[in-house]
Formats: sequence, C-alpha cells, structure tokens
Amino acid sequence: MSVEEDQLEIKFRLNDGSDIGPKKFSCATRVSSLKEDIIAQWPKDKGNAPRTLKDIKLISGGRILENNRTVGECKNPLYDIPGGVTTMHVLVQPPPTQKERKKVHSDDPKQNKCGCVIL
Repeated sequence: MSVEEDQLEIKFRLNDGSDIGPKKFSCATRVSSLKEDIIAQWPKDKGNAPRTLKDIKLISGGRILENNRTVGECKNPLYDIPGGVTTMHVLVQPPPTQKERKKVHSDDPKQNKCGCVIL
C-alpha cells in the first residue's frame, strides 16, 4: 500500500456551512486526534467554539464516530471516493452548565407527579 492510499483527505463541515480543511490524515489517526485538530483550527471569529473533545461529535456517512476508532476503521465505501475529499460533519454541544443541570434535575414536587384519567 502506498503512502497516498494510506491517507484520507478530510474536510470538517461546521454547523453554519463553512469548512475547516481539507487536510490529509493517515488512516491510523484516531478520531480523538481529529477532534483535537478541529479545536486547534476552530475559526476565531465563530462563536460556540468547542473547549474539550467531549464538546464535539463527528458524523461521517450518517454515523457518529467514536474517539477510540481510527480514520481507517471509519471509512465507508459508499461515501468515501478514492482520491476524493471526505466530509465529516461537526456537531458542537458543550456540556450543560450548573444552572441548566438544576433545571433538568429539579426537585419541584409538581414535576414528579403523574396523573391519569380513566373515562
């Protein structure tokens, strides 16, 4: 296998339609390394910048990619054209703040009641 065959050219599509890349990555590169690269190259003028790997989900070919997988393991013959650029969609979802967590896990007794009506 040549060096060219062992690499995949990837661009990362952000939620506003702009892209980071394309850039070539070895098939042995882990998804977590791709996420680190995204954080490092995130455009400074865009809001909602990810801070950690957990803030980012990468989607390729309709699948969410796991951090411990390699780029080679994530290749999909239906979507990845040899010699072409693979587009991975970037979903940024920062973890909820303390205030948001309190709303979800509220101890409000009204939220914990369930009512049924039988006619």
